[in-house]
Amino acid sequence: MAEHSLPILVVEDDPSLREAIGDTLELAGRPYVAVDGGEAALKVLAEQAFSIVVSDVRMMPMDGITLLKEIRARLPHLPVVLMTAYAEVDKAVDAMRSGACDFLLKPFEPKALLAHINKYELPGTDDGAGVVAIDPASRELFAIAQRVAQTDATVLLTGESGVGKEVVARFIHRQSARRNGPFVAINCAAIPDSLLEATLFGYEKGAFTGAQQAQAGKFEQAQDGTLLLDEVTEMPMGLQAKLLRVLQEREVERVGGKKPVALNIRIVATSNRDMAEAVAKGVFREDLFYRLNVFPVAIPPLRERPLDIVPIARYFLVEHGGRFGRNGVRFGNLAEQALVQHGWPGNVRELENVIQRALILSTGSEIDVDHLRLVPAVAGIVAKAAVQSPVPESDKRVDNMKDLEREHILRTLAEVDGSRKLAIERLGISERTLRYKLQQYRDEGFFKD
Repeated sequence: MAEHSLPILVVEDDPSLREAIGDTLELAGRPYVAVDGGEAALKVLAEQAFSIVVSDVRMMPMDGITLLKEIRARLPHLPVVLMTAYAEVDKAVDAMRSGACDFLLKPFEPKALLAHINKYELPGTDDGAGVVAIDPASRELFAIAQRVAQTDATVLLTGESGVGKEVVARFIHRQSARRNGPFVAINCAAIPDSLLEATLFGYEKGAFTGAQQAQAGKFEQAQDGTLLLDEVTEMPMGLQAKLLRVLQEREVERVGGKKPVALNIRIVATSNRDMAEAVAKGVFREDLFYRLNVFPVAIPPLRERPLDIVPIARYFLVEHGGRFGRNGVRFGNLAEQALVQHGWPGNVRELENVIQRALILSTGSEIDVDHLRLVPAVAGIVAKAAVQSPVPESDKRVDNMKDLEREHILRTLAEVDGSRKLAIERLGISERTLRYKLQQYRDEGFFKD
């Protein structure tokens, strides 16, 4: 990874060696914290995040093996590399059994130390691609993602809408052997049922009215890379059977075609629904669920990883600040406190919307609480159809078609007391489309179920 924000923890009771390791890391431009023993290490591990621990084995009163076991109990996915003398190889074997990533045999060259660190450390802020992993829950998440990325296993990412499932999927792709291949994403909820099959599988010329030339589908476009099936539970049952066959046979046949195309791709699927419940209700095939659920990864909501909130907000502030010509803008202390205290029902997507709004509303170099417009979510929108705008009614301006559509849908819901069945009849849209639209409005912070 090109950029590292998490420091390295060095645990060594020999002052000379501790200083030498520190010099090596400093020359390599790597931030680090050095402590003289296991107790001090556990203390700093409870206070801040690290990308990796490099510890000596022979220390008093707590040796490196004991420290390793304590770290495994508290932070099971934090990488630990142990340094040991040749005469202590038996301890190194014990260390590997206890969960050490690897060990360095003393004396070692600086390049050997750096090679081990680069090989095993956890990501902090990734290579500018939006990965921020400061909270322990996020560090564990990306440690797991990094491990599964080394395989070709199918991954199923689950979590609330807006938690960053596509960010994790892209991270898995970049960390895999397929990183130089394409990453192709398709949102199964956003494409009409009539177009989804042709979009996924492609079609031959003349396959249907309007098919004037052959077109490769998303599966073929992802050849030698990764295909993300976003919100796969929204796929119609008839298409699920065809998807299952593609996954089983590892080949795809275009609509109107007769010659199958062999596939060499990695599948990552996502869902914001309870997959087991979807299977139980008969809206998702059980056999397809098991085919996709080879390696399940649950992404915690933003409220369950509070240490990520401000760093992610700062990331968006820099990203969108540059785009808006507002470089150098920062958060005031009270604004950061308000961000941490907010419930974030729309997760990271809602946070990004809030930061963009704050950049528009603020005029100076500092964003304060008023610029954030953190309105408490309105409960029971579907049941009671109570709608509250994030800005006062007198200030609200409906100035584009998207706003008009949202106002129309929510007003119709209110008129039918939140009945989705009556709403889709009045609106002339499918239940699937209504569910997708409501999820968008929920992510944008307009309401909460």
